[in-house]
Amino acid sequence: MKATVELSPAVSLAVRKIAMREGTTLRSLIEEGLRKVVEDRQRRAPFRLKDGAVAGNGTIAEVAEGSWNRIRDAIYEGHGT
Repeated sequence: MKATVELSPAVSLAVRKIAMREGTTLRSLIEEGLRKVVEDRQRRAPFRLKDGAVAGNGTIAEVAEGSWNRIRDAIYEGHGT
């Protein structure tokens, strides 16, 4: 597969220096880097959101059919004015 990749001037210069020093090509360095990224991401376990469920039967009767104001009042009941 052919692809066009835009590199910042600083990265481009650093990569060219490494390629020359190691007697390799830009293509080889890009492939090596991409292989490492793929390998690293395949090793990671996928993100799983912790189950936040709680025991019970849903909303308490006092607020089940209530408005937001009623729910807010129930939350702050007994906590000042």
